[in-house]
Amino acid sequence: MKTENQSFGAEFILLGLFQYGQMNTVFFVAISIFFSVALLGNIIMICLIILDFRLHIPMYFLLSQLSFIDVMYISTTVPKMAANFLSNSKTITFLGCEIQTFVFLTLGGTEALLLGFMSYDRYVAICHPLHYPVLMTKTICLSMVTCAWASSSINALIHTLYVFQLPFCRSRLINHFFCEVPSLMPLVCQDTSQYEYTILFSGLIILLLPFMAILASYARVFIVVYQMSSGKGQTKAVSTCSSHLIVVSLFYGTGISTYMRPHSLHNSEQDKVVAVFYSIITPLLNPFIYSLRNKEVMGAMKRLIG
Repeated sequence: MKTENQSFGAEFILLGLFQYGQMNTVFFVAISIFFSVALLGNIIMICLIILDFRLHIPMYFLLSQLSFIDVMYISTTVPKMAANFLSNSKTITFLGCEIQTFVFLTLGGTEALLLGFMSYDRYVAICHPLHYPVLMTKTICLSMVTCAWASSSINALIHTLYVFQLPFCRSRLINHFFCEVPSLMPLVCQDTSQYEYTILFSGLIILLLPFMAILASYARVFIVVYQMSSGKGQTKAVSTCSSHLIVVSLFYGTGISTYMRPHSLHNSEQDKVVAVFYSIITPLLNPFIYSLRNKEVMGAMKRLIG
C-alpha cells in the first residue's frame, strides 16, 4: 500500500477542537484572548524577575524559566489552532507537523522536569534552610535547567524521528487541534504495540518519577511546617508550596492521563479536552497562581509600577 509520509510535501488535516462552523468566530475570539493573556502574564513575570534584584534567587530563576517555557509552549499550538477557526483549509504540512511534535514534546518534558526541580528548591528552603546557600547555588540551578532542556530534547527527538518514519496510510485526518504523538497513532497502518511501551517508559521517566518526587518532597515539607512553632512561618510556607501544588496537579494530572494510558484506552474527544488543560489552561494560570499568591512578586510589580 502506498504511504503518504514519504515526502515533506504531504499534508495532514487538523480536525480541530470543535466542529461547530457557525461558532468559529466566537471560538477564535475566545482563544485569542486566552493566548494574549497567557503571553502577557508570562512575559510580565519574566520581566519582573529580571528587573528586580530582590528576585534574583534560585526560586525565581526557576520560575522565570517556567514562564519562558510557557510562552513558547502556548505559542506552539494556539496560533495555528486559532487560525484554523477562520480558515477553510485546516492543513499542516508533514514537516510542520513534525516540527510541532518535536517542539511540543521538548517543552512539555522540560516543564515536567522543571516543576520537579522547583519542588526540590522548596524542600531545601523549608527543611534545610541553613544549607540552602550551599545546596542551591547558581551553578546547581543552571545545571538543573540544562539537564531538563537536554534530556527532554533528546527524548523528543527520538520519538519524533521514530513516529514520522512510520507509514501514515490510513488517513490524513488528525482528530486533534495540533500534532501530538497519541493523535498520530491511529493513522499508522502497522502494529505499534511495541512502541507503546516506549511511550510508557518515557512517561515514567519524564512524568511519573518527577511527580512522585514532588509528592515525597511536599510530604516532608508539610511535616516540617506542621512542627513549626511560628504561625506566621507556617502560613508563608503553606502559601508558597500551595501555589506550586496547584500547578503540579493541573499539569501532571492531565499529562499522565494522556501519555501513561495504552492506545486502546484513548478517546479522541477526551484527549482533546485533556490537552486543553496542559497546553492552554496551565500556561494561562501559571503567572497568576505564582504572582497573586506571592507577596515578593506583587511587591516587585508595585515597585516597577511606582
